[in-house]
Amino acid sequence: MKNLEEIIAQLKFDDNGLLTAVAQDQKTGEILMLAHMNAESFRMTVETGHAVYWSRSRKKLWHKGEESGNVQNVKEILIDCDADAVVMKVEQIGGAACHTGNRSCFYRKLEGGELVDVGVKVFDPAKVYKH
Repeated sequence: MKNLEEIIAQLKFDDNGLLTAVAQDQKTGEILMLAHMNAESFRMTVETGHAVYWSRSRKKLWHKGEESGNVQNVKEILIDCDADAVVMKVEQIGGAACHTGNRSCFYRKLEGGELVDVGVKVFDPAKVYKH
């Protein structure tokens, strides 16, 4: 296997130094969330086996679950044909991937022109996050 730096050099980060990262439940196939990674967060994810993203809003590395405890153990990383997006098959610890307390960030469904909440609430974010 090529070393990690050679793999990172092959990735096509956008003008902001980011690539799209999709987290998918390893067992069920459910899409849990979409985030972004820079070279450093990708490297840290591979080295630690835990999902690390780049927070565009906070402009810093974001260790998934650092506040909530809902970490993602990365089981497999797939890189798309253009090398500008990854799918990470993860074991979601704590049951929730979304900061809203829902299992998945994709908890709203478009039905008949309306957004319907179809999410599974796992925790109350007001009790988990301190900010």
